[in-house]
Amino acid sequence: MGNHPFSQTVSIFHELALPEGGMKLAGYAALIQVYDLKVPLPARLSAISSKHKKYETEQWAVFTPKHNPPETLIGHLTFALKYEGVDLGILSALFHAIKKSEVLAIIADEPTGQYSRRIWFLYEWLMETQLDIPDISAGDYVDVLDDRIQFASASTPSKRHRVRNNLPGSINFCPLIRRTEKLEELMALGLSDKAKKSLGSMHPDVLARAAAFLLLKDSKASYAIEGERPPHNRAERWGRALGQAGQQQLTLEEFLRLQNIVIEDQRFIHMGWRIEGGFIGVHDRANTIPIPDHISARHQDILKLVSGLIETDNKLSQTSFDPVLASAMIAFGFVFIHPFEDGNGRIHRFLIHHVLAEMGFAPKGIVFPVSATILERIDEYRQVLESYSKPRLSFIQWKPTASGNVEVTNETINLYRYFDATAQAEFLYDCVRQTIETNLPEEVMYLVGHDKMRSWIDDHFDMPDRQAELLISFLRQGQGKLSNRALGKEFSALKEDEVKMIEAAFLSIFSL
Repeated sequence: MGNHPFSQTVSIFHELALPEGGMKLAGYAALIQVYDLKVPLPARLSAISSKHKKYETEQWAVFTPKHNPPETLIGHLTFALKYEGVDLGILSALFHAIKKSEVLAIIADEPTGQYSRRIWFLYEWLMETQLDIPDISAGDYVDVLDDRIQFASASTPSKRHRVRNNLPGSINFCPLIRRTEKLEELMALGLSDKAKKSLGSMHPDVLARAAAFLLLKDSKASYAIEGERPPHNRAERWGRALGQAGQQQLTLEEFLRLQNIVIEDQRFIHMGWRIEGGFIGVHDRANTIPIPDHISARHQDILKLVSGLIETDNKLSQTSFDPVLASAMIAFGFVFIHPFEDGNGRIHRFLIHHVLAEMGFAPKGIVFPVSATILERIDEYRQVLESYSKPRLSFIQWKPTASGNVEVTNETINLYRYFDATAQAEFLYDCVRQTIETNLPEEVMYLVGHDKMRSWIDDHFDMPDRQAELLISFLRQGQGKLSNRALGKEFSALKEDEVKMIEAAFLSIFSL
């Protein structure tokens, strides 16, 4: 492109105001501007101030004049890798926008430089091609991903470039997660050990009942997130499927099996992989034109994307990569792809359990009721989903179909295989923390208290099992007090002093 206008100062970039006047874009922002790349913006952009003060805002990382990179392609690529990490979507778009000769020139100028070798590797990896240059024969190995900026996986050496490929995914599915203060704090809590310690001290019989109870609770919550109230047998059926999480390796066939469990009445649904477009949203009332909040991956890309997701899951399950981060990548990646006409949401939440189980995060035989926690935080959950979907809508060209669906008319696969999953990881980790530190102990303590209360009732009253369970249910609903309705109907035979004794026992056992 000749002389690139990297030196221009700007005040607005893609409708975002810069923190100060007279600033220059740097790194990925500069590359997007100069090469007019049609890509979602990173969560935080970089700019160079004329002042000697380095600081951050919600959207900008502001650097001082001494950080100003050379006004060249390699200058801003090096800045991006050094300070912003790897953005596979932007790099892929950039490599398609520039000439191969420009990449060859970067490598020829500094063949053993760590940044030129990383760029060389990423170019060949993303473009799925090999440049006509010989392998490097000497030099120390460098990591493709800077683990101080983004979470890296176990590495495999690339002798050709003398780099260690520590990307956590495969070519067809590789979300990345930034190393944030919040995630560091959550990871330091040792939640897996906490859960195993607290549950490990339970009596096996109570633990077995807790496991069954938690499975059903999570199944019902997963349906409730979709706005459904299934019959008890359907919730139990999906609960049994949740109980198998982590036992079967993910395959294309396993996903199809899971959809068959989720969708009981298959008369009105196209089962299996989508054969047309897909979206989440509403229709315009006047002309049934779709108004999407989320547009699913093109059906032509589904098998490639899901195969990539499976490959990434299989890869991560054999490493020490953090299980909750892996779970966020796999589970949210699946729901963004939305490969089925129906059942995606419940399978998405199944995958949370699957990854946690297969990577040994959860105690054996226990499914954390994460869906129940998500249901409690449903607004935050929707915001996390929208934080991915909304910024991508403007990069998806589509037209309505006669059946009220969408037909995507441009290439969109990179939107689904390369994305920043930091927001999703932070949300999921928060949900796992709440589940383990609060919800799970409360559920377990309730079961222990329930058993004590049943024993107390059996010791004092000759009451049928069903009636005793109903009594406990009423007491729980009334926080230790029986309602006038219960006293006037189901338990009208109880004397006043018996009612007081029962309520006192419940309050004592449950420490309310």
